[in-house]
Parts: sequence; C-alpha cells; structure tokens
Amino acid sequence: MIEILGYIAAFIMGVTLGSIGGGGSILTVPILVYIMGVAPVTATGYSLLIVGSAAAFGAFRYYRQGLIDVKAAITFAIPSIIAVYLTRAFLMPAIPDPILSEPFVIGKDIAIMVLFAVLMVAAAVMMLRNSRKLAPPEEAGHHVGLIIAEGAVVGVATGILGAGGGFLIIPALVLFMGMDMKRAVGASLLIIALKSLIGFIGDIQSGIEFQMPMLVFFFVATFAGMFAATLVSHKFDGKKLQKVFAYFTLIVAVIILLKELT
Repeated sequence: MIEILGYIAAFIMGVTLGSIGGGGSILTVPILVYIMGVAPVTATGYSLLIVGSAAAFGAFRYYRQGLIDVKAAITFAIPSIIAVYLTRAFLMPAIPDPILSEPFVIGKDIAIMVLFAVLMVAAAVMMLRNSRKLAPPEEAGHHVGLIIAEGAVVGVATGILGAGGGFLIIPALVLFMGMDMKRAVGASLLIIALKSLIGFIGDIQSGIEFQMPMLVFFFVATFAGMFAATLVSHKFDGKKLQKVFAYFTLIVAVIILLKELT
C-alpha cells in the first residue's frame, strides 16, 4: 500500500515538472527514501537517472521550439558533467560511514538527507524569488570563468545529492550569459539531462543495484504525470503553482530536518 502512495507522489512530481519546467525533481530523493524505503546513497543515484530522463524529455520539447542555445549549454555542461561523474564514481564511494564518530556520531545517510534538506530550502527560496521576473543585465556578456566555476560546483552538488540544480543554473545563464528566461530554462534542462545521465554512469561503474520492478513503475508514474501536465498546464497560472510548490518544498525540508536531527 505504501508503495502505491510513492507512485502517486511520483505522478504528482511529474505533473509539477511538466507544469513549471523544473523544481519538482527536488522531491525525488525524499520520496524514494521515506516512502519507497531506498537507502539515501542509492536514492541519489536513482534520482540522477529519473531526473536526467525527465530533463531530457523537457529539453527535447524546448529544442523542437528552437529555444535551446546548444553551444552555451555545452559550455556550462562540460565542467558540470566532469564534476558529477567524478563525484559519483570516486568521491561518494570514498566517503566514510560514519563521517564523524567523536564527539558524536554522524552517519553518511543522515548527512546526505540533512544536506538535501538544506538544498530544498535554497531551491524553495529561489523559486519564490523568481516570482519576480529575472532579467539579464543590460550589458550581459559571456563570463566564461564564472560559468565554468558554477558548472563545476553544481556538478559536485548534483553528484552528492542527486538533484538537478536548475534553480542554480537558470540564474547563472541569465545573469552571466545574457539569456532570456525561456532559453535559460531550455538550456538548463539540456544541462541537467547531460550531467545527470552521465553522472549515473559513475553509479553503474561503482556497482549500484537496481530495485526492480519499483524503479520501472516509478519511471512510468513520473512520465505519466509529465504527459498529463502537457494536456492541462495551460489552465493553471505557472507562477502561482510555483509559489505553492515552493512553500510545500519548505515544509518537506523542515520535516526531513526534524526527522533526521531528533
């Protein structure tokens, strides 16, 4: 019964992804861990596969509309891909468990979920701020150094936590590369797809185990939600939906922190 609840949650996550173009994937790891009973380290790997596939679906839709600057996206994606692959293949397996044993014990799983809750708070804050229109500066240029640096940072964060990081990528593309919001969203989806799916190769290399048929059903539920959203998204105000989801994300983050730290 509880698994059915997880698939319903995956469907709702897919609806959110399809309606506002991002953000919903931040719930993948909590759903897998707290509802489906997947270990946090494994859940972050599954999240890379699910988020990357969903982002690829969204990126294809934007590409067909001519809204992806492939060259700019690749500039950001290359350092991010390298960082996420190295993180999943080498850094994550090398992190000890427990991470700290004195003066108190901090387990690897607890550390991952607490960091994930912090990331959820940051994502929610960025989604709320984006209710005000984000616009490129008047004299925007391609700040390649900053783009490469942020790409690497986002790659490490994605590798550790399994989250796409679109809330970090989109502002960087707008402010540092002068993109408008639609093109930034399209480029962000392409970047997330590339780095997440290639990062998951690191998990395969390190010997991740696939929990079947749960993973297949989770995929189907997520993509069913995304497809449903494409049929009804025009009936909803995207900005209002984003605000509601941001507040919901904050609530989930608080619940995670209370559960892990008490």
